[in-house]
Amino acid sequence: MRIAHDIIIKPIITESAMAGMEIKKYTFKVDKNANKIEISKAVEELFGVKVSKVNTMNVKGRAKRVREHKGYTPDWKKAIVTLTEDSKGIEFFEGMV
Repeated sequence: MRIAHDIIIKPIITESAMAGMEIKKYTFKVDKNANKIEISKAVEELFGVKVSKVNTMNVKGRAKRVREHKGYTPDWKKAIVTLTEDSKGIEFFEGMV
């Protein structure tokens, strides 16, 4: 059994993620093997909120080059978590606005 800190790796702070906060959508980088149910339970446990929906997507790594060496950044998984209407917001993101 994995703990919530192993599933939620870090929040994603971008312009589009900040725009989603107004309609209670929060974006996180999550473990590649986590499913929607595990992500939902982890967010509820860590932040004390109610989750209504989770959308996930696998993000491909980008090609990078340093002089003559070529490589790729690692693939990762992104989750967009939508909270219920009666749920409070996540305090961590509230200071970002």
